[in-house]
Formats: sequence, C-alpha cells, structure tokens
Amino acid sequence: MKTIGLVINKGKPNAWVVAKELTFLLEEKQAGVYLEPTVAQYIGRGDLGMPLDDFHKHVDILFVLGGDGTLLGIARKFAPYDIPILGINLGHLGFLSEAEPDDLPHAVDQILDGDYYVEDRMMLETELIRKGKRLETFTAFNDVGIAKGSFSRIIRCAVYVEDLYLTTFSGDGVIVSSPTGSTAYSLSAGGPIVAPNVDCLLLTPVAPHSLVARPFVLSPDDEIRIQVDATHQDIGLTVDGQLGLELEVQDEIKIRRSPYITSLIKWKKRNFFSVVRKKLQGESC
Repeated sequence: MKTIGLVINKGKPNAWVVAKELTFLLEEKQAGVYLEPTVAQYIGRGDLGMPLDDFHKHVDILFVLGGDGTLLGIARKFAPYDIPILGINLGHLGFLSEAEPDDLPHAVDQILDGDYYVEDRMMLETELIRKGKRLETFTAFNDVGIAKGSFSRIIRCAVYVEDLYLTTFSGDGVIVSSPTGSTAYSLSAGGPIVAPNVDCLLLTPVAPHSLVARPFVLSPDDEIRIQVDATHQDIGLTVDGQLGLELEVQDEIKIRRSPYITSLIKWKKRNFFSVVRKKLQGESC
C-alpha cells in the first residue's frame, strides 16, 4: 500500500479543509499519510506530523494542494528524489494540476488502484557567473528569466550556444524555458507551446526592439550562455518566477538540462492537448 505525503499552501484557507478530508479518505483505504506538523496538529492528527525535509525518506507519492506556484516550489525542493507528484488545484489556472477538490474520492481511488501514469518532465540547471566565479546554482522547473527593472531602459542579452555566438536580443530581456515552461511566461512573450514529451531548451525574447527577433528551439543537450549588458544596473534573474536576485552588467548566466526531473502524475483519460484547450481556451476536457 502506498504512503502519501500531503503538502499544502498554508495561505489558502480551503487547503486545510481539503487536507483533513484527504487524510480521512486515505486512511479509510488503509494508505499511509504524513503531513507537516502544523497541518497535522490543525486537523487533530499530530501523530501524522513529519518535517517536510524528511518526507522523501518515507513517502511514495506527494499530493500538493495549491496552485501552480505551490507545485513549482515543491518540484524544485524534491527534484533530487524523483517522487511522483499529484497536483490538486486550489488556485486559478492549475495548469500543472491533475485533480480538483470536488472529486477527491475518485482521485484517491485512482491513485491507490494505480489508474494513472507518470510523466517525466525535464528541468533546467542554471549557474550565475560573475567575473569568472560561480556565485549561485539553481534548479528550475518552468523557466529562467533575465529582465530589466520596471523603469529601466532596454538591456542587451548576448546569447551563445555551446560557446558559439547565436544572437543579441535588445529589449526587456529573455526567457529560457523547459517544455513545461512553454505554457508559462514564455507563452505570454510569444513563444511556442511545446509538448511535454519533446525535450528541448526554448529561448524566447521579451519585448525585443527588433522586427526580426524570434524564439529559438534548441537541443536539450546544448548549454546556453547569456551575457547581460546595459547602461544601468537595474537587471534581475528569476527562477520559475519565484526566486530572484540582482544581476550586474557583464554577468553571465549558463543554462542547461538539469540532471533531475519532475515526475507528474497524470490521468490516463486526459492528454496534454485537451488540458491546453481547457486551461487556455476555456473549453471542456
């Protein structure tokens, strides 16, 4: 029997209620359950509490209760452990989620009966290089963005692929995304939608000051190196839109395929294209 770890977005009031209902449903089916200590205490089951940092030692599957942002953070945290994740959508779009809170009994039955498949999603590894020294390394699930500040003038991003010069984008910045991230920030900047089973690196300029700048789809085995330049210092690096730090002129950012993956649980009766239609066009699955 599977052991499930429940992770919730504590800022969503209904997440606490859903966690209590899920705990009851899972235990009724004799599945193991662990929750973070504060959540376990809240639902009156302190005996099920466990620090999130220890989940990977004991759970087979993670249930993530929240929106896409919650799932992104958990995917990065648990990337080294390759634990399948089921997203339960308590947010607005919920593009990465597969289950809805109004059908929890059915979702629990599907998981415990093995009526699902696991989709391995490529992740990104990013290095920040300053004056020849590596300052930071990040893992991203969706994307890595390089952008100017709100009131700054344009920035220039010189792009190299495997140390061969590709082009220079002048504008608001650039995005390097995974196939999963093609439906996130990159999409809003005019990038193409990439099916999740097509491993690649997607390079998308943001508001380029050019009539000919276009996105690039690159090999997943390539390393992208981006050197930033500007007449100001208001430049930033973001990871999945959640982590960020200030950049300096002449900083270099190296982006490549991560050695880690995120394993998303998907229902057998749905496919990527039906989800795209439902989430992005408002159609029914």
